[in-house]
Amino acid sequence: MNSAMILCRLEDIPDGDARGFDPSGVGRDTLFIVRQGNRLHGWYDRCPHEGDTPLPWRRHGYLNKNRTRIVCFAHGAQFEIASGICMLGPCLGERLDPVQLVIDAQGEVTLIDVPPTPGAPCPAPGFTMRCKNV
Repeated sequence: MNSAMILCRLEDIPDGDARGFDPSGVGRDTLFIVRQGNRLHGWYDRCPHEGDTPLPWRRHGYLNKNRTRIVCFAHGAQFEIASGICMLGPCLGERLDPVQLVIDAQGEVTLIDVPPTPGAPCPAPGFTMRCKNV
């Protein structure tokens, strides 16, 4: 794992919503963050049922209609937002892989232990990536 990376600011993620990020520069979101008030829950974007299967049906589309669960739209699995545990679907009882996040006093959201990109150089220290609210 590499050093820390600033992903966005807390206010860049609407309360009750989710945003995906590509900190390793692989060309697709590889992790996502769900905001619930001032709490953030970060997870790698891969279903435990099928390894590297991305969860959303569209960019940032990680949550069900009621915004109460994370959903794998390929398999129909539903996960608790806070724990990442599968509550319904083919991976019942399995868990999403968490990412470690820190929110500083200015509201910057930092990813700790940025995952490396296979075959690519690590980002330079201090490299930042801002939220893209698409």
